[in-house]
Amino acid sequence: MPSFTLPSPLAVTPPPRRVAVVGATGSGKTVLARAMAEALDLAYVELDALYWGSGWQGAERDVFRQRAEAALACGAWVVDGNYSALRDLVWGQAQALVWLDYALPLVLWRLLKRTLGRTLHQELLWGLNRETWRGAFLSRSSLFLYALSSHKRFRRNFPVALAQPEYAHLAVLRLRTPRQAEELLGLLHQGQPALRET
Repeated sequence: MPSFTLPSPLAVTPPPRRVAVVGATGSGKTVLARAMAEALDLAYVELDALYWGSGWQGAERDVFRQRAEAALACGAWVVDGNYSALRDLVWGQAQALVWLDYALPLVLWRLLKRTLGRTLHQELLWGLNRETWRGAFLSRSSLFLYALSSHKRFRRNFPVALAQPEYAHLAVLRLRTPRQAEELLGLLHQGQPALRET
């Protein structure tokens, strides 16, 4: 797996045309992916929008994969989402992967702010869904419970997955703080290559 860092004066690789953005629930994948797509003039693909239907019903695996294949067919994109059912499609075609690997307290704080905003303003989400207080804080499917259980799992499983031969082509940028994400976006908006091999 190539090791990539934020830019140095060393060898430059052209900006990627297919980027996967992954990370814990609430870490800021969607915000970063949208901003990267805008900066690089690429299509933005949100996997949650392809998965969720009305009443929070998830798409069947075959339907989900068909939707993803159609969305990726444009050939130049930034995708955000962690769905393992699509990993071979997304990671297999991506040139670069940006992993938001933030500390759990920061993830939970961001998730709390997002959830409060969505519930207070009754924000309309994918499939005409809305988050509710009960669903967010009292349900077994609470995203807070999911964030708690998945954070350590992502840290354990992502490096293992990225070490597989089929993903050896990926340029991996592991961001550990929001400041690094801001630096990345700043470089992209300046038109500078943001992924450089060390």
